[in-house]
Amino acid sequence: QMPHQGRPAPFTKPWRSLGEPQAPFSLPAPRWPVECEVIQETIEHIEWVPPKPEPFCPPMGPEQALYTLGEEQGTVVYHSSPALQGSCFTRARVGGALGPLSSPAAPLEGPQDTTLLFESRFESGNLQKAIKVGPYEYVLMLRPDLYTAKHTQWFYFRVQNTRQEPLYRFTIANMAKPKSLYGQGLRPLLYSQQDAQSRGIGWRRVGTDVRYYRGGAGEPPTFRLSWTVRFPHDGDTCFFAACYPYTYSDLRRYLCALAADPARSQHCTVQPLCRSLAGNTVYLLTITSPGGTAGKRAVVASARVHPGESGGSWAMRGFLDFLLSAHEDAQLLRRLFIFKVVPMLNPDGVVVGNSRCSLAGRDPNRAYGKALPGSFPAVWHLRAMVQRVLAEREVVLYCDFHGHSRKNNVFVYGCDASGDDAGLRLRQRVFPLMLSKNAPNKFSFSSCKYRVQKSKEGTGRVSMWRLGVSHSYTLEVAFSGSTLGGRSSHFSVEDLESLGRLLCDTLLDFCDPEPTKVGLDPAQGAPVPLDHGDTGPVPQLQQCLAEVDALLQRQMGREPGSGGSWSDVSPSELES
Repeated sequence: QMPHQGRPAPFTKPWRSLGEPQAPFSLPAPRWPVECEVIQETIEHIEWVPPKPEPFCPPMGPEQALYTLGEEQGTVVYHSSPALQGSCFTRARVGGALGPLSSPAAPLEGPQDTTLLFESRFESGNLQKAIKVGPYEYVLMLRPDLYTAKHTQWFYFRVQNTRQEPLYRFTIANMAKPKSLYGQGLRPLLYSQQDAQSRGIGWRRVGTDVRYYRGGAGEPPTFRLSWTVRFPHDGDTCFFAACYPYTYSDLRRYLCALAADPARSQHCTVQPLCRSLAGNTVYLLTITSPGGTAGKRAVVASARVHPGESGGSWAMRGFLDFLLSAHEDAQLLRRLFIFKVVPMLNPDGVVVGNSRCSLAGRDPNRAYGKALPGSFPAVWHLRAMVQRVLAEREVVLYCDFHGHSRKNNVFVYGCDASGDDAGLRLRQRVFPLMLSKNAPNKFSFSSCKYRVQKSKEGTGRVSMWRLGVSHSYTLEVAFSGSTLGGRSSHFSVEDLESLGRLLCDTLLDFCDPEPTKVGLDPAQGAPVPLDHGDTGPVPQLQQCLAEVDALLQRQMGREPGSGGSWSDVSPSELES
């Protein structure tokens, strides 16, 4: 059994205290459920930004479903399915299953055998089966989230024994969601080890003839993602992924580098928030300027409650990089606020390659209202930590970083209540409006939603709002990219990281009494001539409040400035 299973890890010895030198430390390897086989190789990828944005591919209509041979007509060339003991998690160990590894891939018959060799028994990998249905055509099955029979969306696997000349077709036959950005131009990611080593090229978008369609008449329905691709080299080792992978080991390498950096680590304390069900540490970062904390308000941020939404981790890394930098705005933010950051809420799900669930076999982002520390330790301890912070200071913002599989661009979900007065309703929309001004080619203000549906009561955003965090948001980052500002292209890692910096920029605008930017008239897109009598320009917060008010008045068919109260407008009307 693991120490501290479902209980807080000891708080007595943080890695460092603010302003003190950091002692060197080492981290043990991740813990896996004992049913999971794990290969010994270390999987790491170089970081690379394509020289120009990668465009969406022309979408194929859903009516153009593809006929693909099924398993019964093909040959199983890879089958890796954990021998789950019962239907629930029992225990974990470093390295997963004991004993020699099995051989899930069919052996090659000789140098002329062109069969691809598949593998995914590594961190965040989740391929369950590969069936060869043609010389260069494969039907793939993803492993459902552990201890469940569903939630197939994320994918990440390796192929070897590639050939450069032929056109390959891959079809993932058990995708779970009826709608997907793959039907709107999203393309899978490919990583070539030869290109990384010889040309410094990392993950890139590939795939022609990308289709997403219903797979058959069975219940529950499954959907198919299919694409064609040519590999860049003969005999290469390549990887495919749904989004840029960011593993638990990637996070821990980042935290080690942070602890070893005297400049950045002086602003940051890293401690365990708790341990996961498998015994992996859930890390809590406290970032502020050294010295007293009196009078400082708090900001809370979290990411990767859903393990398949890896774009949230890249945005979180950009957020941390900026906050810990020497930039004058970062210094001001550290002087103004205490930041409490949990960069990976569901490390177990990330380790085993789940799309949505923890090892409890359920979605932790529906468990905040009734979470027990033994079942959902990270969710329980995050909520308890926010309650402790609220007892001593205001929490001005909570932001939970997610990924979205069905809508392009970046947007937020906020919180409105029917009993809220007009000022509160408008104010909920000001932070997203400011973010849209700071990120006009990424953030879509019109895609934001604020209604609190009953099914979302157990989410982090609604739970923190109910505790008293007035501005509580889920930041949704599309798996695909942006259609704004003349773009129609995928997000790069650089795009995703820039969102973290832009969030910091917006927080400063939102809380800084000094006006720094000029607003736009919501109807004309022209600068608003603002006059505050003898007091100078209106601060940006007031300006955006006025702008949101005018925008909503117009949408409701009222004349801006005509008076009229928002108190008689229902939340559903305001939402629409």
